[in-house]
Amino acid sequence: MLAAMTEQTESRRQRAARRAGEFPPIPEPVPQPVIDSHTHLDLTLAEDGAPPWADRPGDPVAAAVAVAAEVGVDRLVQVGVDVASSRWGADLARRQPAVVATVALHPNEAPRVADLDEALREIEALAAEDRVRGIGETGLDTFRTGEEGRAAQETSFRAHIAIAKRYGKPLVIHDRDAHADVLRILDEEGAPETVVLHCFSGDAEFAAECVRRGYVLSFAGTVSFRNAGALREAARVTPLDQILVETDAPYLTPTPYRGRPNASYLIPLTVRSLAETTGADLATLCAAISATGERIFGPW
Repeated sequence: MLAAMTEQTESRRQRAARRAGEFPPIPEPVPQPVIDSHTHLDLTLAEDGAPPWADRPGDPVAAAVAVAAEVGVDRLVQVGVDVASSRWGADLARRQPAVVATVALHPNEAPRVADLDEALREIEALAAEDRVRGIGETGLDTFRTGEEGRAAQETSFRAHIAIAKRYGKPLVIHDRDAHADVLRILDEEGAPETVVLHCFSGDAEFAAECVRRGYVLSFAGTVSFRNAGALREAARVTPLDQILVETDAPYLTPTPYRGRPNASYLIPLTVRSLAETTGADLATLCAAISATGERIFGPW
């Protein structure tokens, strides 16, 4: 399998290490419970910056989950990006009732692994677990992976689609600068029953195509960024029952804290921005997101 990566590619942990600043203050709670559909607790806990759970006794994961619950973010989806993080997430989900897991090789990780076939076998073994509720994040990324890594990315993506279909679990897609190729491969392989576009980054036209296919669009803090007008237009054409929200923590912290570490307790900022963008009542939007989350990932 292909192993070489371009110089522009760096690991998620390396990117996390370059972040600066303290975690933002705790926002006002949402009026109805809501789900963080995509977070990386392992990476979030590795951040510096005085998180609001730092002084709480006991397990830091449980403390971070508790802080999120206090503002109405009562359920989390912990997302795997490689074999190690997928194992970690599956183990956490067994122990933490508020957390379910997804497992996968991130598209930028697929060209890195020494033996892609063996890594995929390990992902499939984890996929059989009850508390593993999705396959992802998988997909395509032509921004961080150069031409020499594309074949491994595509092979991995096709394998994850097959795993999702074999186990009847939702497919969580990472799509960066690869909209047309993502749809092409889904069409060629046959999409699983449930597809989630994580951190949706397309415009209204792409959103409408995804909606037509029945896919679910998950919006991150990017929807609040000043330069994200096209993304807000995409949100406006997406029905409430095809919307999720996520942090992708510790990344993509919403305005006004862009660039500082993100965590699940900041979901209320993104939900409020999304409600303002779509014109939806805040409580109605929260209820719709929770219902969609449970429809996709099952009961917690």
